[in-house]
Amino acid sequence: MTTYLLLKYLHVIGATVLLGTGAGIAFFMLMAHRGGEPSVIAGVARIVVIADFLFTATAVIAQPVTGLLLVRAAGYDWTDGWILASIALYLVTGAFWLPVVWMQARMHRLARQAVARGTPLPSEYHRLFRWWFAFGFPAFAAVLAIFWLMIARPEIALW
Repeated sequence: MTTYLLLKYLHVIGATVLLGTGAGIAFFMLMAHRGGEPSVIAGVARIVVIADFLFTATAVIAQPVTGLLLVRAAGYDWTDGWILASIALYLVTGAFWLPVVWMQARMHRLARQAVARGTPLPSEYHRLFRWWFAFGFPAFAAVLAIFWLMIARPEIALW
């Protein structure tokens, strides 16, 4: 296998992990939240936080490394519009993902505290969940757009 194919393989695997883990995390958090049980939310949020650090964070680091190496190995021009657009969308994704990681950890702590005290989830949890939910849409849309850019590699004139 050539270096280019190995890099491309790793890049596709990383992208798949980002998309799949993101969709899975969103689904499980949403389902736990809809049930409204603090103990279920605490358990699911704990697993979600671990998954985000294990899988998503690893892919977040691997993607730009493999991407930059792919640009060099394939001989692409760094200023190609589709490459610059992909990088910009990757930064947008990160700008929404980083706060989401903090929100998930905070929602986990709030749900765990509610279980320990035998109380309902506090209003802070519900406020964070709304923000968490809202932040998911632009992040997910940006990842889907990056997938399209990587596949289509359209001509995008930026200047």
